[in-house]
Amino acid sequence: MEPLVSSRTLPLLQVSRSAIQRNLEPLDRRALVSVEHDALGMGAEVVGEIARILGFLGVRMNADGIEVFDDKPRPRGGEAHGIDVVAGLVDGTTPAVRFAGHVLGVKDLKAGEGVSYGYTFVAPTDTRVALVTGGYAQGLVRALGNNLDPLVAGARRRIVGRVAMDVCVVDIGDASVHAGEDVVFLGDSERGEPTIAEWAKITGMQAEELVAPLGLRARREVVA
Repeated sequence: MEPLVSSRTLPLLQVSRSAIQRNLEPLDRRALVSVEHDALGMGAEVVGEIARILGFLGVRMNADGIEVFDDKPRPRGGEAHGIDVVAGLVDGTTPAVRFAGHVLGVKDLKAGEGVSYGYTFVAPTDTRVALVTGGYAQGLVRALGNNLDPLVAGARRRIVGRVAMDVCVVDIGDASVHAGEDVVFLGDSERGEPTIAEWAKITGMQAEELVAPLGLRARREVVA
């Protein structure tokens, strides 16, 4: 995937066409493909286009809305391949979304100093922290604060303190991290990035409800 660095103030959700295609290819073409809830924020049109090219029957927009491709017969039922499979949220599939912010700035944090609201994190030793785009308003669930280790500068580093509305804070220690650098909150374990399984374990929420808000509240970019 392309780098996520941006000067904008919102985090970025990248949607991978190739990953969606890989997840769809093994499935029965005689069924519909679910694109409910804007395909969990990936874009119903994006997923629908790939499903049409691969020869699927059509897409299910919601419980009552079905779009059949070309001159294919309309199905009697509403059976559809789940969007969780299409998005790569289940074992054996390829993650189709990557969610990342970028570093706004870096500062020293002395032992005994706290960060964010309520000081739920107080530094046990001197360290350095980065202010990062992405907060609960864009789908970075507050429970991830003090629990999730996003990928920063090639290593997993902890979000410290409470997740704020539009930003969070990451403990970077002595790592060489600069403004504009990517901070990957969600992606593919093969690249060392946090997974949706980690999010679900931390928050106690379902994968679908965690992913759905991301494409609605962050910037979305469709990549190869």
